[in-house]
Amino acid sequence: MIFDSLKNSGLYCSLHPRLARAFELIGSTDWTAVEPGIHELDGRDIYVNVMDVDLKRKPDAKLEVHNEYIDIQVLISGREESFGWSERRNLRKPLAEFDAGNDIQLFDDEPQTYYTVRPGQFTMLLPEDGHAPMVGEGHIRKIIVKVRR
Repeated sequence: MIFDSLKNSGLYCSLHPRLARAFELIGSTDWTAVEPGIHELDGRDIYVNVMDVDLKRKPDAKLEVHNEYIDIQVLISGREESFGWSERRNLRKPLAEFDAGNDIQLFDDEPQTYYTVRPGQFTMLLPEDGHAPMVGEGHIRKIIVKVRR
């Protein structure tokens, strides 16, 4: 898990060849003007899910993991969004088998910790990270940029 300011996103581009393009697209797009839904940015190698959502209480947010994609999650509007986090290797309570078609598996474990993202910041979640997004109060707009590993 990486949590940082978007101003520092260039520090992470060497971690994967597609990250430079992903961060370029994040920084050059007016996400307040983009319709909610899935938009391909570079085919299925880089795509974004633009979401307008109500945040959840901690007990309602389940930890999730992905195999094929890195998530870059950015809060576009709203005060803040919290995330639960745990190391994937420590997750013990799967709610279902891994769904390869949607690249997701949910778990009922308690997160090891929580952290909060505000506008101008991002969190990057790797396949090793169990994460429970959209925790808090109120309504937000966020983007989840999916980067194929």
